[in-house]
Amino acid sequence: MPAGFRLLPGRLSRQQQEGLIDAVVAAQATAPFWRPSMPRTGQPLSVTMTNFGSLGWVTDKHGGYRYEPAHPQTGNPWPAMPALLTDLWQELADYPALPEACLVNWYTPESRMGLHVDWDEAATDAAVVSISLGDKARFRLGGPKRGGKTASMVLSSGDVVVLGGEARHCHHGIDRIYPGTSTLLPAEHFPAGGRVNLTMRRVNLA
Repeated sequence: MPAGFRLLPGRLSRQQQEGLIDAVVAAQATAPFWRPSMPRTGQPLSVTMTNFGSLGWVTDKHGGYRYEPAHPQTGNPWPAMPALLTDLWQELADYPALPEACLVNWYTPESRMGLHVDWDEAATDAAVVSISLGDKARFRLGGPKRGGKTASMVLSSGDVVVLGGEARHCHHGIDRIYPGTSTLLPAEHFPAGGRVNLTMRRVNLA
């Protein structure tokens, strides 16, 4: 594993996981899940997204990858980040400022996320802190260049991954979801089941 990579299995209790899912459900009132699209091609992503924080990551055909202070469809500010998330950041990120964005990705059983590096932030010196909720997923981690060796591991609900230091600049993605491996996501709000991933990032330099 590259320097700065940490996997904390089972870091969040079931009660903490349920609290975060409740916050995601409540956020839908002003910041519902939507399906972004790729720059230039306009191809829809296989995940739906929303955000917590003062800034939210968005992408579309004409504007490309970027951070915005409001939901692209409702125009509402993003909901505040739950205290559990900011507390976790302060414990794990080792950075002198709080996160400004928490991207919320909902993966249904067919969703994937190709290998990529998070490069849309000025504060690339700050770690990325990622929380898995719901079904298990196969996470893949490579190096700073495409085409190199990769390693994979299965992430479970409540696991936390930290990408700091060298790992902050490494390609990573989700190969697949393992349906039915968690009972965390309530069916009335997540009828397709799947996995929710929360990724905290600092956007601007401290």
